[in-house]
Amino acid sequence: MQEASWDGVLKVILIILLIYYGLKVLTRLFGPLLLRYVTKKAGEKFEQQFNRYQQSYQSTEGDVTIEKKPKQKSSNKDVGEYIDYEEID
Repeated sequence: MQEASWDGVLKVILIILLIYYGLKVLTRLFGPLLLRYVTKKAGEKFEQQFNRYQQSYQSTEGDVTIEKKPKQKSSNKDVGEYIDYEEID
């Protein structure tokens, strides 16, 4: 059975703290760059979709058809029974 030495425990805690603070610093440095890259890519994708929609819209310009469905008056005269009631004081 092995026992953990204080030197080993302190080493592990120190390594965990260094990794945590290292990632924190790297996130602060490269976070804005990453965010800028993601927003740029999303803008480009949006622009491509918009241009594709504009091209399809221009090719079908002038063809307008409106078809109306005939109105169906459906009244259900057999709605139920009328029940007379009296108030009791």
